[in-house]
Amino acid sequence: MSAPRLLIVPGLNDSPPGHWQSWLQASHHGAVRVVQHDWRSPQLERWSARIASTLARAGDGPWIAVAHSFGVLALVHHLARQPDARVAAALLVAPADPHKFGLGAALPAQRLSTPATMVLSRNDPWLALAEGRHWAARWGCHVLDLGDAGHINVASGYRSLPFAARWVTQVQQRLARESRPERASFAEWSFAA
Repeated sequence: MSAPRLLIVPGLNDSPPGHWQSWLQASHHGAVRVVQHDWRSPQLERWSARIASTLARAGDGPWIAVAHSFGVLALVHHLARQPDARVAAALLVAPADPHKFGLGAALPAQRLSTPATMVLSRNDPWLALAEGRHWAARWGCHVLDLGDAGHINVASGYRSLPFAARWVTQVQQRLARESRPERASFAEWSFAA
């Protein structure tokens, strides 16, 4: 198995150079960013398809996906449609409220096949904490509550996000351990006489 690579999935209006997603991408050689045709038009089907086409062009995984805001909804939609995707783990940061976009019924009602961690804020204007916990439970995500962190973007003061970098490193290390062939015990070795 090749080394895990980082997939960045921004939300509406992309993540500008000062955004923590851009910071994270710059710190990971070989990271790939999903680039939407229209950053101002949140169309779930198109954004989800763009994730699929980006992965197809980028080559083999495994991939570790880090999504923000509407990008979370697009990634979850993609993962539900393609559960065999090469995405080995997902970090879902400050998801947008699906109901604000009329997408509640378009998103999966069951646990994702990909392990995921959802990062929530208590005062996110795009998603109430209780609603975020509901979606996390629905999709089988581990939840990390950052407290009063706004939308966890540049406007909220997040130009870097060290815990996200640590999360990516930990997932990379876990995947590397899992891909190592098991060592044969001394008793299994055969010696030629």
